[in-house]
Amino acid sequence: MDHPETATPLELSEQSRQRIADIIDRYPTGQSALMPCIWVIQEEIGWIPPAAIDHLVDTLGVTRARVHELLTFYTMFRTEKPAQYVLEVCQNISCHVLGAREIIAHLEKRLGIRIGEATPDGKFALHGVECLGACGHGPMLQLGKHFYEYLTPEKVDDLLENLRKDVVPRADTDRHLEEDA
Repeated sequence: MDHPETATPLELSEQSRQRIADIIDRYPTGQSALMPCIWVIQEEIGWIPPAAIDHLVDTLGVTRARVHELLTFYTMFRTEKPAQYVLEVCQNISCHVLGAREIIAHLEKRLGIRIGEATPDGKFALHGVECLGACGHGPMLQLGKHFYEYLTPEKVDDLLENLRKDVVPRADTDRHLEEDA
């Protein structure tokens, strides 16, 4: 199926293509395999471009409308190319009481952007999110699969300094993941 908004075919690694094939084999219909297949694509590419939508429609036999329904309903799916580093700051009540508002203001000042914006160079985006599930560890932010807890302006500055050098520093949850292994 050829669509004018799709300039190039979807480029996925062989590993991701195999993961999608395995998912399709596990589910009774393309409809039920859709969400896990979206995850595989987003994990590799970072977002769901138009070529991915074409691929899902063709591979799973689902409608374009169904793919768009999932992509626009669930906030964890991205339909625009994200910044290199997406900083998601919890702004729920617990983190708010523990100082999230100050952390957000500090990030906005340091990055020169507001919540919901990205830096002009595409390096950072700042988002406010609801409850990251660490209510006693706030204020906190999520960067990909990493959670940074008990934030202070100094910790935020250290994090930004490392990210500007393209170094993702050890997060508080990384310690927990290693202990569980």
